[in-house]
Amino acid sequence: MNTFNLVFIIFYLFGLNKAYMQYNNDFRHDLKVGMMKEKELGDIFQGSTIEVKYDLKAPQTGNVFVEYKSRNKLSGLSTTDADYYCFCLGDTFHIIKTSDLKAACRPYFNTKKDVKGGDNNTSQGILLPIKDLF
Repeated sequence: MNTFNLVFIIFYLFGLNKAYMQYNNDFRHDLKVGMMKEKELGDIFQGSTIEVKYDLKAPQTGNVFVEYKSRNKLSGLSTTDADYYCFCLGDTFHIIKTSDLKAACRPYFNTKKDVKGGDNNTSQGILLPIKDLF
């Protein structure tokens, strides 16, 4: 994956494409908007913490496992100090604010999506549909 694809994915995930990717044939305007968004993205990576998760099964199952407890102690999403979560799914990276991830997981607590998983099934987590990351 090249840098352009990663930046496009991040623009897509944050909804920046909707606000700024309207047709404009003025290159200087497009360049200015692009540079502004590059700075915003840079600020996220420089001034924020990001928890990165690589879920090997997610592309096949359509869900990411979001841990919130392990060995009967709060962990993962329940205790993180990260500002953002990044889920690596195959060759793509999906970034979501931690607060938004918590909100996306809440409806699934105590449902069939609230399951054991991780190493030796010692963790508890939410099987969050990938579509809920957007």
